Order: sequence, then C-alpha cells, then structure tokens
Amino acid sequence: MTVDPVRTAQRAAAPWPYVTLDVAALRASGWRPTPLREVVLKVHQRCNLACDYCYVYELADQSWRGRPAAMSAETWRAALDRLADHVRVHDLRSVRVVLHGGEPLLYGRGRLAELATAVRASLPGTCKVEMGMQTNGVRLDPAMIELLRRHDIRVGVSLDGVEADHDRHRRTRNGRGSFAAVAAALELLRRPENRPVFGGILCTVAPDTDPVAGYEQLLKFEPPAIDFLLPHANWDEPPGRPGAGETPYADWLIAIFDHWYTAGPEPPVRIRLFEDIMRLVFGGDSGSEQVGLSPSGVVVVESDGAFEQVDALKSAYEGACATGLDVRHDDLDAVLADPGMIARQIGLRALSPDCLDCPLHRVCGGGHYAHRYRRGEGFRNPSVYCADLAKLINHVYGRLADDVRQLVSSSGAP
Repeated sequence: MTVDPVRTAQRAAAPWPYVTLDVAALRASGWRPTPLREVVLKVHQRCNLACDYCYVYELADQSWRGRPAAMSAETWRAALDRLADHVRVHDLRSVRVVLHGGEPLLYGRGRLAELATAVRASLPGTCKVEMGMQTNGVRLDPAMIELLRRHDIRVGVSLDGVEADHDRHRRTRNGRGSFAAVAAALELLRRPENRPVFGGILCTVAPDTDPVAGYEQLLKFEPPAIDFLLPHANWDEPPGRPGAGETPYADWLIAIFDHWYTAGPEPPVRIRLFEDIMRLVFGGDSGSEQVGLSPSGVVVVESDGAFEQVDALKSAYEGACATGLDVRHDDLDAVLADPGMIARQIGLRALSPDCLDCPLHRVCGGGHYAHRYRRGEGFRNPSVYCADLAKLINHVYGRLADDVRQLVSSSGAP
C-alpha cells in the first residue's frame, strides 16, 4: 500500500478534520459540497517586499522555497481548463479569477495580458467572469493600470495606515519603507478614469497604532471598499496583546466602527467586516471567511500547479494548505472531496462544542478557519481571537439595537 505523505502529515498535525471528520456520514445525511466559484492563481511566487508579518514567507509553511518563481503558461492553461469543466458540470453563471502572489505584478505586463485574455476566452459564454488582483502596489504604474483597464481586472492594494505605521512592517528587501510608492499607486487609482478597476484597500489590524488616524489615511485615497484583516495567528502561535486591554483587536476595530457608523446617513466607504457583521446580525449571509457560516468556494493554484486551500492556512503548519492534487491530473470536484475543503463548507458542523454553546456562533461562525488551529487537535476550536470577536459583535449589535429602538420610538409605534 502506497503511503501518502501529504495525508500522513495532515493527520498528525490536524486530527480534525483529517481523522475524525466523518465524511461518509456527512454524505449519507444528504450534505453535498458547494461548487468552487473563485480560483486564485499564484502567478508569481516571490515578492519585492519583505513584510515582517507575511504568512507566506515568515510563518510556518515554507513550501514556497521549492516552487517555481513564476507560473508557466502550461500550468495556468491547465487550471483554466479545469475551471471551464467545473463551470460546465455545475452550470455556474459566475466565477472569479484572482491573480495573486507573492507579488503578481512581478509576472510582467506581457504575461499578465496573455493570461487575462485566455481567462475570458476559456470559459463558457453563459458564465460571467470577474477578474481581480491583490498587490502591494509598489509596481503599479500608469502602464500597468492601463493594462488592468483594458482587461477589466479590479485591483486591491495593501496599505497599513499612516506612513510610519505602514513602513514599520511593509519594507523593501533593502529595508526601505514602501508607503511612498503605494501612495503614488493609490493616487493613480483614485483618478476618475481608473476608478472602474480600483477594488479597494486591504489593511491589517494593528492595535499598537492609532486606529482612527490610520482609517482617515486610507479614506484620503477614496477607496470604494476597505478590508480590515486580523493578523494570522492560532493557539500555538497566538497574536500579540499590545496595550493594557484584554481585547486590543476589538478595541481598535470598535474605534473605527464608531467613527465610520456615525459619519452620516451613508458611510463614506464600504468596510466588509463591519457590513458582514451587520448583515449577519439581521439574519443574512457573510461575504468573507472572517465571520459567519457561509461555505468557502475558493481554491488556490500554486505556481507549480498544486491545488491548495486558501493560503492563510500557511500560518498554521507546514503543508496545512495541501490537498495532494494538481491541475494536470485532477479536477475541481476532486478538490471538493478533500476533508480540509469539506471542513470549510459545513458551517455549524465545523464548530467546536464551546462555539455551539455561544449565543453569537451564527454571527461569529467560529472566526477565520485558520485562527482555530491547535496542534494535535486541528481546527475544531474557537478562534484564537474569540474574546475580540465577541466584543466587536456585541458592540455592533448594541449600536444597531439602539438605532432600531429609536426608530420605533420616533415612529410612534406601540
């Protein structure tokens, strides 16, 4: 019998879901996977920055070292073939293809143009294709933005607040800060002719910074949306707790929420985390993996063609993203049969008993899957940010409840 080294490592590091999740029983109960609707292509494995908190280069999984720097055309063509087959089999009406890294702009304009053209040509005409890119922005110049406009690729840019805070963590390999270059790119994107491809700004939560000052810095670039992301951490590698409070990440986010929520009848920018929580409080669904119970429909294709789970899991342990599958030999339905993928699609059944006992579990959803990891147990734990998430959700709920009460009172309803 052939020993599968990927599965052996997964079972040792994460018994749940790789040993104790009963996939056969799930299927017998009538559960079926949700088709994959987002494919992340790691077109360039290296980066031109050396951010000190990067989950790809600085945390547990160092598999990038053994992978090609750039994805070959053969690999991305195979990935697009697999996606096209998946679209046909499941009659999908929309999918998203995201160009990622490393730093995707290192792939170069010529190869990016060739790939973007092939993406739209490869998929059935009945399926709407959205293309996106996440970049550090350093190489985002007028020529590159013109390419993005020509191929309708919406771009998200990473920026961590004011210059001093950003440059503490997001530096070039020679130690210089990157804020000036990123700010120049954002100034280009805010121009009216470029706004159709401006997807938004991604910012990492940093409790040792001034949250409102950082938020106001982001607003100066007039982004259509902002994503605030908790630093990737878990029970073996817990987050830092700067400051005197026990919930510094919640306190930081609450300061921004209050500033945003009270800005007027229409907030100046969409903030996905806050909007997701508000929608979940009213019984809706989430649009991200940070909160809520919506099934994940994302798969990553690494530069060597490996199918993997979302790469935030690289913060947990070596090989945490691996499926053992490849674009050359396997289809996307095979990816959906992986226990790790299944665990991120089963909602309540992936939550720990502690989470299920919590009245917030349908809003919190256990937090980001990567943040639940504990070695020797796996991913069926509360988030390492449990206390922060509870405080933030309760605060948002309280603000909404107060406004509903005031609305009812002013309407004269009994």
